[in-house]
Amino acid sequence: MFDTRFSAQIQERIDQKTKPLGALGQLEKLAHQLALIQSQGKADALVEITLEKPTVLVFAGDHGIAEEGVSIAPSAVTQQMVLNFLAGGAAVNCFCRANEVAIKVIDCGILLPVELGSPLLIQRRLGERTGNLATEPAMTQQQVQEGIVWGQNLVEDVINQGCNLVMFGEMGIGNTSSASALLAAVTGEPAERCVGFGTGVTTGQLEKKKRLVSQGVARCDSSQPLDLLAELGGFEIVQMVGGFLAAAKHRTPVLVDGFIVTVAALVATKIDPNCRDYLIFAHQSHESGHRIALEHLDAEPLLDLSLRLGEGTGAVLAVPLLRAAAEFYNNMASFTEAGVTV
Repeated sequence: MFDTRFSAQIQERIDQKTKPLGALGQLEKLAHQLALIQSQGKADALVEITLEKPTVLVFAGDHGIAEEGVSIAPSAVTQQMVLNFLAGGAAVNCFCRANEVAIKVIDCGILLPVELGSPLLIQRRLGERTGNLATEPAMTQQQVQEGIVWGQNLVEDVINQGCNLVMFGEMGIGNTSSASALLAAVTGEPAERCVGFGTGVTTGQLEKKKRLVSQGVARCDSSQPLDLLAELGGFEIVQMVGGFLAAAKHRTPVLVDGFIVTVAALVATKIDPNCRDYLIFAHQSHESGHRIALEHLDAEPLLDLSLRLGEGTGAVLAVPLLRAAAEFYNNMASFTEAGVTV
């Protein structure tokens, strides 16, 4: 269970800083959450928030439903973008460099494997791509179980290397269809409400996407999260679910990116509700289903930049806000220390 014994003490420290009560808005809530997370298992309230080796793991996987033409690009683009990540040329690479964030790329099962040897690439392939969720299960229960374990191991590895702030990104043509289907199945929301334009499909493609996602959700005769992952999930989504579970187990915050990552987080909370306390939501994306997912998680995102790219870009962009929250919590003077009377 998440320990809140020191919550009042942490809040008192924030309130005694040289500012009006609540004047730093969401940054105060953020500092409180970080301090509470890093106080887990401690005998006393946290003295200082630390942010060590922040790392984004970009999970890539392909989806059988892409063959239905529900995306603007073919599945081959997933491999091309993985190569772009490895070469340092994608948006997430740029934002990682700007914000001193490490990056790893995981091939969870893309149609065209990457043969290039790179220290950034980790191979955890569950297959070439999932089944077409509109007409058949996306994967087997064995693949779900294996993917969750692999995701857990990946996050445990970066934590063991000294990282105490993890982020997840994703890449996979067709993955907004998978995320929309999972969102509808997990929450009971109408599938049509959960489906958006993704990377920018036409109106005709959108209507087809809604129909196919609805068809996939209608196939499901179980509400259990592992069953829903097998029927509707993606290889990258399953491994992110495992990653969320591992982060909570190791009392490590996860800075949550956009729509697909948020849906993976939602599924993880259905497996282990304790995960929710370790989630920090980076931004509100432009994908219509993201708002629904955030509402079901009772989440208040830090940013709204009309992003809809994925890759972990929104999460990495929010890292400076966490650093600012840590800095004011650690070093901003109290009224007593500053000799300020109110």
